[in-house]
Amino acid sequence: MILNINKHERDSLAVIDSAGDMLKYGELTEFVNELKELVRNRSLVFVLAGNDVGGIAWSVGLIGAGIIPLLLSPKIDKELLQKLEDIYQPGYICLSNGDLGGVGVERELCRWGYSLLETGKKNYPLYEQLSHLLPTSGSTGSPKLVRHSYENVEASALNISTFFELKSEDRPVLVLPLYYTMGLSVVFSHLYVGATVLATDLSMTQREFWTFLKERKATSFTGVPYSFEILRMMRFFKMDLPDLELLTQGGGKLSRELNLQFVEYAQQTGKRWIATYGQTEGTARMAYLPPEYALSKCGSIGKAVPNGELFLIDSEGQLVKESHKEGELCYRGRNVTLGYALCKEDLALGDERKGCLKTGDLAYRDDDGFYYIVGRTGRFLKLYGMRVGLDECEQIVRAAFPVECACVGTDAKMIVYITNAQLAGLVKGELVEKTGIVASAFEVRIISEIPRNRVGKVLYSQLNNQ
Repeated sequence: MILNINKHERDSLAVIDSAGDMLKYGELTEFVNELKELVRNRSLVFVLAGNDVGGIAWSVGLIGAGIIPLLLSPKIDKELLQKLEDIYQPGYICLSNGDLGGVGVERELCRWGYSLLETGKKNYPLYEQLSHLLPTSGSTGSPKLVRHSYENVEASALNISTFFELKSEDRPVLVLPLYYTMGLSVVFSHLYVGATVLATDLSMTQREFWTFLKERKATSFTGVPYSFEILRMMRFFKMDLPDLELLTQGGGKLSRELNLQFVEYAQQTGKRWIATYGQTEGTARMAYLPPEYALSKCGSIGKAVPNGELFLIDSEGQLVKESHKEGELCYRGRNVTLGYALCKEDLALGDERKGCLKTGDLAYRDDDGFYYIVGRTGRFLKLYGMRVGLDECEQIVRAAFPVECACVGTDAKMIVYITNAQLAGLVKGELVEKTGIVASAFEVRIISEIPRNRVGKVLYSQLNNQ
């Protein structure tokens, strides 16, 4: 069974959530078998999963039963959800009972606080090794999905549990969402070793969050740069957390100042600080910086995870062998995903990447073989740890307002150029609503005309000079 969940002690706890609900490994195993009996095999299911027992039980249970979940935010905009439904025609939708509202569809199955609704859509061909789907931009509802395989799930779980040295006694607190690849990787890697996941949707600024973390004796915390900004704001460095052993960071580059603060804190308190690098296309983690190098190699993504390989290629596709020479970062390993999907027909496609991924990130390697990210070749940002497509944000603006729009920026802020000053506030509000990211992540600038070339393509390089 997936992640060996049927081989762990049946009465051991797989998940505890902040509402007090619990899930045992034996119950999860039984749920997988129940889904095999009650749900059409190889169906596509949209799962609007929160960080709770039900969200994890349904996400992992469906994968284990050979049914394909597309994991989505339970707060996804209704228009974006409908767009995805129209494109991918799911056979079922699974959502929290609290979100059912006035849904007039008969429930096929109700377990763990979630209900499975049949849509009436027929099954269609799906690749036999397809395990689950994740959005490339979970916040904007892009129809572009990443196709994962069962091998990806197992390989990622093995890799991560190895370099984090995970054990069954661990109790990681899960604050990152399940539809975000790093959040899901926390679940996979810890279930793989028989640990207990502490799942919560509570905000880190709530007193209840810290009560949950302390009372359940959390042993590790995984966050994105914004998570650690919040920890600093909450005076984390002065807290007494004797059970916490491991802090792991991913989801974008942390500022050098904050990185060093957490390195120093970890060294003073005897904890481990491990920065990681990854992408949805690589089933989360592809590189990590061992804690013993956290200070001397601060800012580096480190080296490849166990069973993986990092390398650089130049603009001609040739291998970059020299140190301190920039190239596109590439990764090879069993956790590299199958490829993308843009429509339901793409879900029948096989393995298009063959275990090798061009990341779209520019990097160099130092004399000791440690890698450093210096920029991106692609059109996406990581705002507060969430990957957001610049092109998709332009589409959101154009769909809502009769205005020209072009988006650029860095992981610190997206700059949105429009040609109508009267719409500035409305444009920012629309992006905040559709992406679910805070307003400070966007800056709207007014220009008289969007620069374009002769064939109408936006000259983004000129925008940076506006």
